[in-house]
Amino acid sequence: YWAGVFHGNFGVSIRLHESVARLIASRYPFTIALTFAALALALVLSLPAGIFAAVRRGRMADQTLSVVSLFGLSVPAIALGPILILVFSILLGWLPVSGANSTGAGSIDWHYLILPAITMGTSLAAILTRMVRTAMLEELGQDYIRTARAKGLSETAVVCRHALPNALVPIVTIVGLQFGALLAGAIVTETIFSWPGIGRLVVSAINNRDYALVQGCLLAIGLTYVLVNLFTDLVYRWINPRMRA
Repeated sequence: YWAGVFHGNFGVSIRLHESVARLIASRYPFTIALTFAALALALVLSLPAGIFAAVRRGRMADQTLSVVSLFGLSVPAIALGPILILVFSILLGWLPVSGANSTGAGSIDWHYLILPAITMGTSLAAILTRMVRTAMLEELGQDYIRTARAKGLSETAVVCRHALPNALVPIVTIVGLQFGALLAGAIVTETIFSWPGIGRLVVSAINNRDYALVQGCLLAIGLTYVLVNLFTDLVYRWINPRMRA
């Protein structure tokens, strides 16, 4: 099996009678698009929220964001997905219920991407918000921040130009590690929304005892996780000059 893998041959699907590599290649872009959309949503929500909570430490805004992030951590994708479908698809009719392509030309319609991305990105946004807040609080208490304020710099400059770049070091590490959790969560989310990605393909292969397809899909997910963590290490060295020594 491994000799075939090293030559790009993942075997043949027992049920579909097609090349496993071809099946993975047709589904892989959908999973990557969903995962990065969820990651982008989580970063857009968590970075401003975490910074704002750290700056407003102990105030009403900080406490409110802590409660909201707690709810985000508490609601699993298997519950949040059907709720979003019920509200935004069935009751309001704003977004499609399932699928990924309305044109049939292989392109991903962003309308179909919104609900699955929210389902996957909510819990990650809650985790990152807490991490950003903790990292920012640690940096805001350092001596160089006190020196920057004593020099007369504005609070915006102190937070954005001095504290935030140093706080990003642990945050980047957590983002890389959580990427694997997003790939695992994609299996549940893709099943809920009938998203044609690798996660749904894995579930179908398991139900049909298609062992060659299961092996190929899990190997693709594992290699993606390894490559993302390698890229995270490179970014970590770029933002942290001490790692270049």
